Amino acid sequence: MKDNAKELLPVVDADGKVIGQTTRGEAHSGVDGKPLHPVVHLHLFNLQGELFLQHRPAWKDIQPDRWDTAVGGHVDWGEDLPTALKREVREEIGIEINVAKDIPEFLTSYVFESPRERELVNVFRLVTDTKPQPSEELDGGRFFSRAEILDKMDQNFFTPNFEQEYQRILG
Repeated sequence: MKDNAKELLPVVDADGKVIGQTTRGEAHSGVDGKPLHPVVHLHLFNLQGELFLQHRPAWKDIQPDRWDTAVGGHVDWGEDLPTALKREVREEIGIEINVAKDIPEFLTSYVFESPRERELVNVFRLVTDTKPQPSEELDGGRFFSRAEILDKMDQNFFTPNFEQEYQRILG
């Protein structure tokens, strides 16, 4: 499996307003001003307060073989945030959410920049008793306690984005 470098993504301003388009390959190339593109993240908690994290497969072009947010994905060209969130949750962890009924809580948006890309990250939270079923897009996943997460911080176990987001929003 491999990421689709030709996938079309919107380019947005810091407020999330669409101002153009780019490809995934261009957005992740680290050149051309690193176009700001929107993504959705979902922090999925079980009823015991544990946080589900996905294990990124070795074939991913960004942060392979690290643990990351339960759901994280690009907003496709022409998609709005609720549609992208619903699609990514279904694709990555096999949960069908009805965004009108099972409303994930919107937490915040922020700009994340790495040497390769700039993302407008839209962060959501959901508590569920539904067991995630990681897809072939992932290399599995599991629930972590807060103590486990804190114990593994700063050890190259998690993605840098997850660590920053966890400390900023959930820590």
